[in-house]
Amino acid sequence: MEIERKFLVSVMPDDLESYPHDHIWQAYLCAGPTIRIRRMGDALILTVKGKGTLAHEEYELPLTEKAFDHLAEKIDGIPVIKTRYRIPLPPYTVELDVFEGTHSGLVMAEVEFPTVEEAMAFTPPEWFGEEVTYDRHYRNVCLAGL
Repeated sequence: MEIERKFLVSVMPDDLESYPHDHIWQAYLCAGPTIRIRRMGDALILTVKGKGTLAHEEYELPLTEKAFDHLAEKIDGIPVIKTRYRIPLPPYTVELDVFEGTHSGLVMAEVEFPTVEEAMAFTPPEWFGEEVTYDRHYRNVCLAGL
């Protein structure tokens, strides 16, 4: 189960490059159910996501380079390209996504939680902007054009 809240970010944190980060290329094979392939560093991953916004089932499986390339030929929509920074916000970690290409200028912060109750009790820091957890337009599958 993945439980997360999403926020737009208009004010970037200081020293962003000092945080661990990865370049991500991801694309979608299907929007219902959501089936995604992702390249993040050396990791190649197939993800299947269930329905839901704040909380949903999510399954990840590793892919070989050959399987990833085969599936990449079958994507729908456009790839979503971003750099993901992992910023500590104890006891959580903020995943700050800085989008590139078609979505250049878009910056979103996601925070994952162990329970729905913790997610609902979370007070975002001042540098977070508007919450978009329930706005489907900010789901990555929608950013891919699906």
